Amino acid sequence: MDLLNDPRFWSALAFVLFFVFFGKKIWRPLAAAMDNRTNQVRQELEEASRLRREAEEIYTAAQKEHEAAKLEAEKMLAASKEAAERIAENAKKEADAAAHRHEELVRLRLAASEQEAINTVRREAADIAVKAAYEVISSVLTEEKDSSLIDNAIADLPKALAEDRHVA
Repeated sequence: MDLLNDPRFWSALAFVLFFVFFGKKIWRPLAAAMDNRTNQVRQELEEASRLRREAEEIYTAAQKEHEAAKLEAEKMLAASKEAAERIAENAKKEADAAAHRHEELVRLRLAASEQEAINTVRREAADIAVKAAYEVISSVLTEEKDSSLIDNAIADLPKALAEDRHVA
């Protein structure tokens, strides 16, 4: 019986007897600890799953908000472009109108200046003509000729007045 002298046999027997006598006492707490750990892992997995679903919902909502914000930004950009185009168009019209008014004002000023220059030339020409006539008349007419011209003009006055009445 070599088996009784083998230390491995006795170790195996002691191991088996140990579990036979103390197995229930050791197995219950060990099984309870493993069940607790299993439940804890299950709860953690359920919590992780729940958190993942919430994160996906938040991500989906954020994507929707991002798309809505993007559309709103595009609408605002389009509205801003339209407003800028309208403002530019109005500014161009106002600038054209101002240029037209300024051009018209310059034309009026130029016409007034031309008229003033013409009137000045006429006045100067009339003054020169009067001076020249005065010099010619004063050199040609003497007092005797002057009195006879005045007498003739006075004598012809009733005739000239009568002609003016018939014409009018």
